[in-house]
Amino acid sequence: MGAAMKAGIHPKYVTARVHCTCGNEFLTRATSEELRVEVCSNCHPFYTGRQKLVDTGGRVERFERRYGRRPGAKKDQAARTRS
Repeated sequence: MGAAMKAGIHPKYVTARVHCTCGNEFLTRATSEELRVEVCSNCHPFYTGRQKLVDTGGRVERFERRYGRRPGAKKDQAARTRS
């Protein structure tokens, strides 16, 4: 039960700086010294409570140009969830 881990096969576990696209930076621990992420706890909808569309390559704008935005989309969605 008291066996030690093998030496030389595990990556170094160092302090890492995390950079988010929203501009937030924080320190954590990881196997690489620098991490770049698209969403963090400051901008993720689960933690913030507000909806944010994560756009990959302008797809949201392209969709809105083609099909337009529905004027009462949020009201329609709320009505559907109530019934």
